[in-house]
Amino acid sequence: MFGLFKRKSIDIVAPVAGEIVMLSSVNDEVFSQKMVGDGIAIVPTDGLFCSPIDGEVSRLFPTKHAYVVKHNSGVEVMVHIGLNTVSLDGDGFTAVVSEGDSVKAGDLIVKTDLEKIITSGRETITPVIISEMANYKIVEKKSGVVTKDDPVLEVK
Repeated sequence: MFGLFKRKSIDIVAPVAGEIVMLSSVNDEVFSQKMVGDGIAIVPTDGLFCSPIDGEVSRLFPTKHAYVVKHNSGVEVMVHIGLNTVSLDGDGFTAVVSEGDSVKAGDLIVKTDLEKIITSGRETITPVIISEMANYKIVEKKSGVVTKDDPVLEVK
């Protein structure tokens, strides 16, 4: 009888290949101080950004620099490609999905020209944030080098 109502954990996979760094090391206090949620950051090695979970693309910013995928459990994961990239006004970002689309973990969401981000003087570091942390708890975080689809966070 016990455990019937126990909440399942949800694996969040790397939305891009790269190296995981602590969120506190991100050079933007909105992310480093966890004002929008907890998670990790990835320094990407390629420009193919994918869904970190199965769900629905609940938000795709007009500039394509960030997106949110909502799992059917209610967990929302935001992927914010680079820092201060909203000011690029979409230059170098190409979305391959639309808001409201259903996606599986690993499905391509946005193609990005990382070199364009770098030459514009911005950082490519990509926060991967679980919002609504009052309702969820991160029970495990991975570190080191990851490839797309490697589990990086476990949320319960």
